[in-house]
Amino acid sequence: MASTNALPPTGNGLVVSFGEMLIDFVPTVSGVSLAEAPGFLKAPGGAPANVAIAVARLGGKAAFIGKLGDDEFGHMLAGILKENDVRSDGINFDKSARTALAFVTLRTDGEREFMFYRNPSADMLLTPEDLNLELIRSAKVFHYGSISLIVEPCRSAHLKAMEVAREAGCLLSYDPNLRLPLWPSPEEARQQILSIWEKADVIKVSDVELEFLTGSDKIDDESALSLWHPNLKLLLVTLGEHGSRYYTKSFHGSVGAFHVNTVDTTGAGDSFVGALLCKIVDDQSILEDEAKLREVLKFANACGAITTTKKGAIPALPTEADALNLINEKNVKEGVLEALKSRCIIL
Repeated sequence: MASTNALPPTGNGLVVSFGEMLIDFVPTVSGVSLAEAPGFLKAPGGAPANVAIAVARLGGKAAFIGKLGDDEFGHMLAGILKENDVRSDGINFDKSARTALAFVTLRTDGEREFMFYRNPSADMLLTPEDLNLELIRSAKVFHYGSISLIVEPCRSAHLKAMEVAREAGCLLSYDPNLRLPLWPSPEEARQQILSIWEKADVIKVSDVELEFLTGSDKIDDESALSLWHPNLKLLLVTLGEHGSRYYTKSFHGSVGAFHVNTVDTTGAGDSFVGALLCKIVDDQSILEDEAKLREVLKFANACGAITTTKKGAIPALPTEADALNLINEKNVKEGVLEALKSRCIIL
């Protein structure tokens, strides 16, 4: 049984997260349609912003680059980033467009469906000229999704930011974060998500995204490895309650899940990614050391699990102490079970 003492320290290098930040409206009760919901909780969200806050909450250094509406929601979101120790010098405000909103339907199992209000929202209007290039160049990790690829001018800003980050020697981290309702068609989503695939050093997909991108209903090694590209350092597939799988040039395997009382899965993948990035930001050799990588992914799985135990993403993101407590609890339970098995065998 591995000890949590083997967990690498959180790095001091800067993780810059690029993309959207918005307001999620989450129903006060699960298992009803948006029309049937008696009320909604207002929760800050947006996958790239969630990742930045996840890094900071775990003790890392993070910054966010994106555009918000010059409205009450936009300034509230900027304030939340600052409250969570995320650098906000990459934020722009747009006077002509509102901050994006998303209404989230929670099924009884905590899974979600989305309805978005963006036509256009401020995040879609980020231009290459808006970018804080010095902030990007100061990063060790540059993280992004695919929603910023949907329309211009944000798509051009995204491509420019990636180019600058690559030239500066950043590790490029990509989580497509598929939201089909935002795309003109599934075919366009698949094409654009894959259009930047070979630029990334680290890619994380969910089981649903794996099925979508490969066109296969199989969640197995062969399907995952069909997404491999020669410059990739780490491919991750998150499997919800079944943990995660990892693939590198030299090895692959799986790490088990932590079983918790799931309320809302929003932000679980972002929490997982933030946990990974804050541990590898200063030590990319972890990606070539399977024992260390497994410890980091166990930690990331724990962070993702904890995030599902509350409604909304950002309020539920854990500290390192929270994650270590969950890991220790699991270790104790496994130790007790092993002892009981041994006792049974002896008897």
